[in-house]
Amino acid sequence: MAMENVLEVKHVSVDYGSASGAVHAVDDVSFNLKRGQILGLAGESGSGKSTLAYAVARLLRPPAVVTQGQMLYYPRPGLEDKNEDDSLSPIDLLELTPAELRNFRWRKLSIVFQSAMNALNPVLSIETQIVDVLQAHNPSMPRKAQKARAAELVRMVGIAPDRLHAYPHELSGGMRQRAVIAIALALNPEIIIMDEPTTALDVVVQREILAEIMGLRKDFGFSVIFITHDLSLLLEIADQVAIMYAGRIVETATREQLYRHPRHPYTYGLLHSFPSLHGARRSMLGIPGSPPDLRAVPPGCAFNPRCSFAFGACQTAVPALLTPSSEAPEQRVACHLYDASLNPDGVPSKLRAAEPAQPDDSPLALRKGEVQ
Repeated sequence: MAMENVLEVKHVSVDYGSASGAVHAVDDVSFNLKRGQILGLAGESGSGKSTLAYAVARLLRPPAVVTQGQMLYYPRPGLEDKNEDDSLSPIDLLELTPAELRNFRWRKLSIVFQSAMNALNPVLSIETQIVDVLQAHNPSMPRKAQKARAAELVRMVGIAPDRLHAYPHELSGGMRQRAVIAIALALNPEIIIMDEPTTALDVVVQREILAEIMGLRKDFGFSVIFITHDLSLLLEIADQVAIMYAGRIVETATREQLYRHPRHPYTYGLLHSFPSLHGARRSMLGIPGSPPDLRAVPPGCAFNPRCSFAFGACQTAVPALLTPSSEAPEQRVACHLYDASLNPDGVPSKLRAAEPAQPDDSPLALRKGEVQ
């Protein structure tokens, strides 16, 4: 049975106002998030990943403004009151009043911020910060039950309950990140946005955090929007991956499809920018140039100045997301190379042929869908 949507983002655009003109940080982005799914957002710094996630959470502040689009949340059957026609109606997050938004956040959607040290209040203990969330959103909950819930939450994320009275500066970076995840889980939300939750952590702690996320997702069935610039990380944990460039999604696919057969030249460059630990030596390609100034995005495909496969149409027409193969309907790519009417010569061999089998230390071989 096909998984049902919990969130549908439709044609969302976000601008930042400035004296020199609008910065188009997110440009006509659409995606679906399924229940229990981990959706990864990857791309270089400045590609619009965090802006998109903060727009979904309604956390953007002036001069940022959502200029168009819808963000539809689909209530879980049995959890919400049904309307007169006995069906559940989607909720547009952009239309929620401040009171409705306050009730929605943390109960239905929570966020793990990029810097745990900045997200946590340095003068309050971990227990106080967890209890504050419970008190604000469930004031009828007895104080004793709130403290018991705080102990349960930290235990779930691998922190000993006797550390509840510690302050953020008394915890390591990994423990602070776990504490932020515990706060995000406090009210059992259906969607958790994780904005680079493993940034600045060493690889051992990073693996532990990922294992916690995967285990908690399996136990509680929440959906995750996981933001990172590390594409190899998403190949280990994400069910679906969306690649962003210059404020737009340029490719979306399952992790297996993206790893075995990247379609967009940008994705191809990202995947060939990091080496494997074993196997034959191969040249690292990288991506020449720098991301564009979002105040003056190049006409046509924004990636065309950096693309070795660019041709005439790339400089004049903005590519739409297409399905390049009927054998992989989940994979979509915004590239004129896959439009036969614009590119009669066909797709270049590098992008046409599937990637060869990788050594056993590849992300997919290591995890096989789960962090061990």
